[in-house]
Amino acid sequence: MWRAIKRWWKYLTARTNRAIDNRADPSIQLEQAITEAQDQHRRLKEQAANVIAQQKQAEMRLNRSLEEYERLNANARQAVLMADEAQRSGDEAKMREYTAAAEAFANRLITLETEIEQGKSLVLQATQAAEQAKAAVEQNAQALQKKLAERQKLLGQLEQAKMQEAMNTAMAQLNEAVGQDVPTFNEIREKIEARYAKAKSVSELTEASVESNMLEIEQAARNVEAQARLAQIRAQLGLAPVSDQAQSSGVGAGATGVLGGPTADATGPTAQPVAEPATESGSSS
Repeated sequence: MWRAIKRWWKYLTARTNRAIDNRADPSIQLEQAITEAQDQHRRLKEQAANVIAQQKQAEMRLNRSLEEYERLNANARQAVLMADEAQRSGDEAKMREYTAAAEAFANRLITLETEIEQGKSLVLQATQAAEQAKAAVEQNAQALQKKLAERQKLLGQLEQAKMQEAMNTAMAQLNEAVGQDVPTFNEIREKIEARYAKAKSVSELTEASVESNMLEIEQAARNVEAQARLAQIRAQLGLAPVSDQAQSSGVGAGATGVLGGPTADATGPTAQPVAEPATESGSSS
């Protein structure tokens, strides 16, 4: 049962972490990763500093041991010389004292030699560890610099991705309906284009009708002007106006239609009154 609860708890934890990760801002996660890398580099430097400090301490202990060894060796030599001199002078007490001191210095030298050998081994190991720590710090520093340089590139790519996602969302919203009562962009465009085409066609028809009326009015004005010009020419020639001739023609036609007689010839009596204005004009001249 506890195993099942443990598995269920791990599942819930993983699901929660995934949900949080999906909602998290990548730029903030990137900054967190960089901060974590910087903290890790700082901790690595502290560890390397401790290793290097241990190497330095081992070297200092070895140096002290070597200095003490030199001092003890010199004291032992001096004790041996003084014991030999006391023996020559016949001072047995002094000889024994100096000999005992020389033996003590010799015993200390033997012990110190063992410590020196151990110190040399410790210094060698500490030096190797310090070199490895320095190399690790250098490699981690290069990796950190690479991450810092790559951060700007990733931030730029992230901004481009956000812009592209916004464009994709905008384009999708233009092509899909927001609701049942809201048309799509394409439907609105077709509706506006249909309304514009209808208004344009009605305008063209209206313009065509006005133009035809204008042409008709212009044609009528030209006909009136032409009739006036013809009337002026007839007046200059001394001819009767077209309206008088039309009335006389109408009377003759009416008479002919009523009486049923033949139509008058142009050379007959009806043509004679037309020539009179020319005769009067000739006599007056």
